[in-house]
Amino acid sequence: MAWFILIIAGLFETGWAIGLKYSDSFSKLTSSIITIILMIISIVLLSIAMKNLPVGIAYLVWTAIGAVGTIIGGIILFNDSFSMAQAICIAFIIGGVVGLKLVS
Repeated sequence: MAWFILIIAGLFETGWAIGLKYSDSFSKLTSSIITIILMIISIVLLSIAMKNLPVGIAYLVWTAIGAVGTIIGGIILFNDSFSMAQAICIAFIIGGVVGLKLVS
């Protein structure tokens, strides 16, 4: 269950990172409120998952989901550029997370 909660926390992290763009430096009220709510939910779920998972692994997975999810979101929502080099780097991030999970 802790892993499921951690994955959901990472998805909420993706949401708030993308929300930062929509909030326009917290100048748009509705987007800012939604972003702050997503931040709180993400942190709370991360802390719940950390009750049963090692702190380093939990934080790594949370940030990796957030980073990769935000890259994908940026490509889809904001037409951010994407290259084969970026794809390889994303694969390294995912590979590093899987590798650390396997050895821990």
